[in-house]
Amino acid sequence: MTENRLAIVVLAAGQGTRMKSRLPKVLHPIAGRPLVGHVLTTASHLGAEHVEVVVRHERDRVVEVLSEQYPDAVIVDQDDIPGTGRAVQVAIDALPDDFTGDVLVLSGDVPLLEAGTLQALVDAHRAAAASATVLSALLDDPTGYGRVIRDDSGTVARIVEQKDATADEAAVTEINSGVYVFRAASLRTFLTKLDQNNAQGELYLTDVIGLLRGAQETVAAEIAADTAATFGVNDRVQLAEAGRVLNDRIVRRWQREGVTIVDPSTTWIDDDAKLAPDVTLLPNTYIAGATVVESGAMIGPDTSLLDCEVGEDAVIRRSDATLAVFGAGVTVGPFAYVRPGTVLGAKGKIGTFVETKNSQIGAGSKVPHLSYIGDTTIGERVNLGAGAITANYDDIVKHRTEIGDEVHTGSHNVFVAPVRIGDGAKTGAGAVVRKDVPAGALALSVAPQRNVEGWVEKNRAGTGAAEAAVRASKAANSEAAE
Repeated sequence: MTENRLAIVVLAAGQGTRMKSRLPKVLHPIAGRPLVGHVLTTASHLGAEHVEVVVRHERDRVVEVLSEQYPDAVIVDQDDIPGTGRAVQVAIDALPDDFTGDVLVLSGDVPLLEAGTLQALVDAHRAAAASATVLSALLDDPTGYGRVIRDDSGTVARIVEQKDATADEAAVTEINSGVYVFRAASLRTFLTKLDQNNAQGELYLTDVIGLLRGAQETVAAEIAADTAATFGVNDRVQLAEAGRVLNDRIVRRWQREGVTIVDPSTTWIDDDAKLAPDVTLLPNTYIAGATVVESGAMIGPDTSLLDCEVGEDAVIRRSDATLAVFGAGVTVGPFAYVRPGTVLGAKGKIGTFVETKNSQIGAGSKVPHLSYIGDTTIGERVNLGAGAITANYDDIVKHRTEIGDEVHTGSHNVFVAPVRIGDGAKTGAGAVVRKDVPAGALALSVAPQRNVEGWVEKNRAGTGAAEAAVRASKAANSEAAE
């Protein structure tokens, strides 16, 4: 059992200057998670006894995210001594003294590794009885990566960082992914022998490989079958490339699960989203966060859903929604803006150019077009006329509007909250409703219509409208004379 014990160390202390960002590099997101989050999610599948994250740059910001999203990870602080070797030193010091298993070292900016790849690396390390095993990859362009240097027998001799490489070493295309498995006892011994005699003046973890070989200990390297798995993120270009690779994986996974994705190249799905079989995603659609979409739903085109729940057979077109719940068989859009707290009941409708916020809309109810519904409770089988507005804000606080079942309202209504419209009530076109409307009542805002004859000719003389009015007046007079 001792041989199968595993600890994982995630290196997340670097500054990431090439990102040119106020946000720490390891917190830049792809597929809805920070880079380091993908690493920790993968690590969680390996059954490790200990998972540590070494932090330094923007320490408090990184720890805040880790504490909220990955509370089981142990935070280890790196001091002012630079380098990956120092990061692993402090991580090893934080492990229990009696830990004698293997230590898997991962980088917080290498987000595409999968649990199967890492488990195979650990298994190969144990099968070889190695003191260290490096995950490497063969790249056409190895620029920026450390090189794996092998001896004449093909055994790993050392790893050379690019800035320290000779011309011949720089020409090597086998690169170090920054992922290693070490026997804990060997790692503890040889970490103490590191020095800062290199171009960067840092303690390099890679130097442990050369020290182990010098001591005649076994060092192995496993070449990753999928070179993308070893892809590190150092700038915004690589961030986008990693995001695309990961999204392609996610899209293919859902296609194999029975989801129709019409245009994979313009469809983005976050890693935490859940899609049922027979969902259809049309082009230019983004399924973000922890969105859940049930069977038969059609989403898109040109639609973004963030942390939403979508029921069976729902149709959402050209719309943007956040933290909303859509019942079975609803229709939404086109051009709807659905804000947090919206709940649309089964077979309900939020139509064209409608904005909703913090509102519950009952089953079978419709808000078809050109409306704002905020802080509102709407009953079942309600139909709001075009241009409905719930005026919820009095410049101090927001108030609720309540609309009962089977209410039908006229076009261009304003409901001045707080106000309640009783079951079965109706309102006339243009009504401004400031008082509660009893069940079954008709609410009207009645003002006598007054026509001021000749107003345009008098006040807009010389305009096209005035000329048209004069012509119409003459024609009418001529008809009357006949």
